Amino acid sequence: MTASANVISIDPSVAAANAGALYGMLDTENHMYVTMRVEDQLIGIPVKNVRDVLRQQKITHIPLSAPEVSGSLNLRGRIVTVINLRRRLRLPERPEDSKSMFVVVEYRGELFSLMVDSVGEVMTVPYHSIEKSPANLGGEWKEVTTGIYKLSGELLVIVDVQSLLTI
Repeated sequence: MTASANVISIDPSVAAANAGALYGMLDTENHMYVTMRVEDQLIGIPVKNVRDVLRQQKITHIPLSAPEVSGSLNLRGRIVTVINLRRRLRLPERPEDSKSMFVVVEYRGELFSLMVDSVGEVMTVPYHSIEKSPANLGGEWKEVTTGIYKLSGELLVIVDVQSLLTI
C-alpha cells in the first residue's frame, strides 16, 4: 500500500500475490472487508474489490446522469464514475460542509468510486460468523446486502459491489 496526499493505493500485484497465498484459508476460514460508514451504519465490502481509497476529491458533474451518480473524478488519468452511497441507499444527504471519502472499486473493467462518510480499517471476519441478512431488512439495503457480522454494540453490514452498482 502506498500513500500520497489524497490517495491511498493498494498495489494490485502485491494484493494478488497475498490473495493467492491466502486463497484457501480465506475461502474456508476468514473473509477480509474494507469497512466504511454511510450515515451511522458500518458496512464492509470484500477487500479483493477495492483498488484505492481516496480523500476529498474534485468531482465533475455529469449532466443527465442518474441521481445516484454524483459525477466523475480523475484518478491518475482515468475517469472514474462517483456513486453517492447515501443516494443509492436512499439515506439523507450529508451537510454541504462535510468531507467525504471515496473507495474505488473495479466492476466489469470499469472503475467506480463509492462516496462514503468515512473509511475504517480492513477487518478479518471468520466465515462461520457471517449470518444471513435479516428478513426484515428494508428498502435498498435488502437489494445490496449479502450478510451481517455481529460486533460488540453494532452490526457490520456486508454489501455486494455488483448489486451496489446496479442502478
